[in-house]
Amino acid sequence: MACDMIESCIQRTENAFQQWLKKGVTFISTDYIIPSEMCAMVNVILDAKNQSFKLCAVDGVDVHQYHTKIDDLIEKTSANMTQGMISKLVSVLETTLSKLSRYDEGSLIGSILSFTNVSGSGKDMGQAYVNFTRNCMDQIRSKVNDELWILNFFEQWYTAQIQLLCNFLSERLDHSLHLYQCTCLAHVVKKLYSDFELQGVMEDKLNSKTYQTISQRMQTEEATCALTMSSRNDNEDSEDYPDTGIDDDGDRSKPKVTIRETLGEDGNYVAKITNVTTNVVGRVGNMFGKGIGGLTSKFGGGSWF
Repeated sequence: MACDMIESCIQRTENAFQQWLKKGVTFISTDYIIPSEMCAMVNVILDAKNQSFKLCAVDGVDVHQYHTKIDDLIEKTSANMTQGMISKLVSVLETTLSKLSRYDEGSLIGSILSFTNVSGSGKDMGQAYVNFTRNCMDQIRSKVNDELWILNFFEQWYTAQIQLLCNFLSERLDHSLHLYQCTCLAHVVKKLYSDFELQGVMEDKLNSKTYQTISQRMQTEEATCALTMSSRNDNEDSEDYPDTGIDDDGDRSKPKVTIRETLGEDGNYVAKITNVTTNVVGRVGNMFGKGIGGLTSKFGGGSWF
């Protein structure tokens, strides 16, 4: 009876867990965090293993082989839940790499995105994924009770991420990475190693052959991007300086517009203004002279005294 109850509990928990895995399948981003409900279901399965030993055995002896049957069911269910959670989390990395693939060499979309700079920098995308992994690790660490399960989960999750990154780079062996891709991946690879090391993942798991391959490739890509950016900056600096008019021998070249022509134009303007001023003064003088002459003729025409 106890065996049947535990088996029923495990099956219902697994069904509910699968329903939670299906949520948000169409769109998943770096804002995703493992729900606490899924962590609680993991605790139920892990606790069922401890309870089955107490309920399905008599004085610690499995008389009717019930304990072995439940143990197998629990191990199978726990493995399925672990793989389901890892697949869910790895899908976020797949989405991130899908965005990076738009910057592949020869991609029209990548050229447009690089020109408009609408996606920000590659480090921003890399940091967004790093924040996602840290948030999920903190959630699992705080909600799941079994330390051994947590360590095993982190090892499998790390291995899955490194393998996916290696596949992404292997598909692009024929050409160099875009600066955006290189910056993002370099940041992610470095942070994954240090963050999972802090979570207790062993050195042999962290520094695997796959990781060493990725590390060597990223060092090469970073050096290539640094040289490319250096040459690009040199070209931009040479374009910023205009022609100074100095020849190779140090002599200053002659200006294209002569001073004589410039002064001639200014002289014409001055002459025109002088002529206008003379005409105006002459007219005013004539008018003033006529007025004075008229008054003189009137006063001189007859005697007042």
